[in-house]
Amino acid sequence: MSIQPDDTFPDLVALDHAGRPRSLSELAGGDPLVLTTFRGFWCPKEQAFMRRLVAFQDEVEVAYSSVVSLSVDPPEVNAAFRAGLGARWTFLADPEREHLDALELREHTDTVHHPYRPAVFLLTPDLVVHSAYNGYWYWGRPGIDELRADLREVTRAIRSDWNVAA
Repeated sequence: MSIQPDDTFPDLVALDHAGRPRSLSELAGGDPLVLTTFRGFWCPKEQAFMRRLVAFQDEVEVAYSSVVSLSVDPPEVNAAFRAGLGARWTFLADPEREHLDALELREHTDTVHHPYRPAVFLLTPDLVVHSAYNGYWYWGRPGIDELRADLREVTRAIRSDWNVAA
């Protein structure tokens, strides 16, 4: 995986699950962003990982953070997968694989569907990569405790009032 901590992640634009073009910087909106790339709705590993993220989404939302997921599935498939999971975050679609090779995230073992290699990136509001996880093997994906620790670290760095007493 060529995208590493301290790199700036490209501010890509892709269609969301409702078919609207959205940029990563817009979706970050000045807050930390967890970006996941995934093979597609059909993969049982993706389903298991996404269910863990669904269980975590309440914390992410109240902590002024976001999750975005990117795949080659078209918007209507992402919308159905999102709804079936009960996810509230944005799913981005790259069915033309416009960003896949530029990001160097093509899954090399699936030469039929050419999906994204599963990965997770914790981005600062200005899209600098704080941490990167290669999820090709399921255990390479971060656990919720790892994501929580990464988000805490980024939040401390960007919130000037972190240590202010209430």
